[in-house]
Amino acid sequence: MNDQAPAGAPQAGDPGAPAPGGCPVAHGDVTRLYGQGSGMDPHGIYTRLRAEHGAVAPVLLEGDVPAWLVLGYRECRRVLDNPLQFSRDSRIWRDWLEGRIEATHPLIPMVGWRPDCVSQDGEPHRRLRAAVTDNLQAVAGRGIRRHVTYFANKQIDAFAGTGTADLVGDFADYLPMLVLTRVFGLAASEGRSLAESSAQVIKGGADAMEHNGRIMHILAELAERKRSEPGADFTTGLIGHHADLDEDEVLNHLRLVLITAQTTTSNLLARVLQAILTDASRLAGLVSGELNVSSVVEQVMWDTPPLAVLPGRFATADLELGGVGVKEGDLLILGLAAGNLDPGIRPDTGVSVQGNQSHLAFSGGPHECPGQGIGQAIIEGAVDTLLHRLPSLRLAVPAQELTSTASTWEARLDTLPVTFAA
Repeated sequence: MNDQAPAGAPQAGDPGAPAPGGCPVAHGDVTRLYGQGSGMDPHGIYTRLRAEHGAVAPVLLEGDVPAWLVLGYRECRRVLDNPLQFSRDSRIWRDWLEGRIEATHPLIPMVGWRPDCVSQDGEPHRRLRAAVTDNLQAVAGRGIRRHVTYFANKQIDAFAGTGTADLVGDFADYLPMLVLTRVFGLAASEGRSLAESSAQVIKGGADAMEHNGRIMHILAELAERKRSEPGADFTTGLIGHHADLDEDEVLNHLRLVLITAQTTTSNLLARVLQAILTDASRLAGLVSGELNVSSVVEQVMWDTPPLAVLPGRFATADLELGGVGVKEGDLLILGLAAGNLDPGIRPDTGVSVQGNQSHLAFSGGPHECPGQGIGQAIIEGAVDTLLHRLPSLRLAVPAQELTSTASTWEARLDTLPVTFAA
């Protein structure tokens, strides 16, 4: 594969082997934005890219696939709000059309076209999205907080007697998927493996396609069962919706909601718990009832959104964005984390953003995340249950010792060790 840099981008020299440590890695003239690494500083790289290139920077994705990383808040909004200029349909992606991207490429699970609402615009998008939003609203009204409380207590029961826990591996990583098994009509025993496979799809790499296949196999069996044994669940609702989704559309929307809801909610839950446990006044406010969880979530959405980089939009014509000449068919990825910290709209990150929901964490425009309410319910229920069960909860290590691992699309907290009265 002989990938070219985006039109107007400087060419990299000999790419060699990726530098250890992962995402993003500066190499040659173009920044590589792939791999995984612990202790990396994505925000430092975003700051350097902004200084060197402005609001839009040339980067290389996995396999040295060229793309434009949109760093500016206003530029992200322009892309999100204008699907006629920046389509979600990857079938117009020039590198794909010209045969430089194979169907088995590790980026395909995240960027490739599928018969789902995020891969399309206009009327096809509206038809498919209606089926998703209608059924998410239906399941959200069926006592989702009850499922959260039940599974949160089950998770806590496993470590409550020990006096110590890792709130990432023992709690946040799997709780959202356990709730989603109830929402989808799956067996709870499927939760752990589905959570692990979803994480691998987001990370990318050689195993991404294999894990994507595992998820699709489980969901295909689920859809087949629900056609003969319908229930009060999201899967049955999709199958019977008046939008009349075909088999592939049902399956791909199950995949879409499962992976995005699990990975973003688990990451956000871990970051919310980190924000609480590294700020004594915040923890005290929540325990006393003077502060609510939603205000903490709002702050985290601005500072460390669960999806740091959003794939992908494709230019429908030659145009200018942030002073850069983007060519028809170029791939753009949106720096949600970078945009939220854009000094042009947030010069002082120490100022409270309470009550300001104009962050980019939920994307925006026609493709804005439709599952915000369910994610919020899972996080609020999880935190409330945890603090009720373990009121003496404290961070077991200095806050500065907490580390994260970054991949192309996200940066996840590695561990969150805590102590409490057993």
